[in-house]
Amino acid sequence: MTGGSTLVPPFAFPFQKMGSFRRPRPRFMSSPVLSDLPRFQAARQALQLSSNSAWNSVQTAVINVFKGGGLQNNELYALNENIRRLLKSELGSFITDYFQNQLLAKGLLFIEEKVKLCEGEDRIDLLSEIWDHFFTETLPTLQAIFYPVQGQELTIRQIALLGFRDLVLLKVKLEEILPLVQTKIPPSIVQMLLILQRGDIPDPVLRLVC
Repeated sequence: MTGGSTLVPPFAFPFQKMGSFRRPRPRFMSSPVLSDLPRFQAARQALQLSSNSAWNSVQTAVINVFKGGGLQNNELYALNENIRRLLKSELGSFITDYFQNQLLAKGLLFIEEKVKLCEGEDRIDLLSEIWDHFFTETLPTLQAIFYPVQGQELTIRQIALLGFRDLVLLKVKLEEILPLVQTKIPPSIVQMLLILQRGDIPDPVLRLVC
């Protein structure tokens, strides 16, 4: 994301295996003559560039959201259209996995690093503020961007919440900090733990806030 580099999804190798962007010819159609090959290659490259452009716009928007930015006017409509276009392409089956393992992981890394800059009660206060923003701003925006992605085993909302639990909450070691808190635990921290509670959250943490 630095240095103005172009964002391109790391899907080159699966596409080579699957013969990406190659449209099957109707049955009984004769093989293309040599004069058709440049036009065929140009069409294939145009489709690939279009898909890459759609991916890049989604990636840029998601990372910007995690950095605290918002969407521009009409940007949500354009992002939804890009998602719909990608769902119809050979990239479609990768969208959820790519969101979870690349975009979400990268965005939550920004949050984790920010939280770890503080210690003790300051970390609790900052995590409280970050959770408020994530839950009320970031999460709804992610759901809106990926609205066209339906029918998955886990929803975008569930994936994002599980990601926050695994990549932020479980790495900031609340079980070591909460016993040191002299003031009342912020309501946002209580809300966060109740929403994210799963077997992976240490019992001492839940007992401290519940």
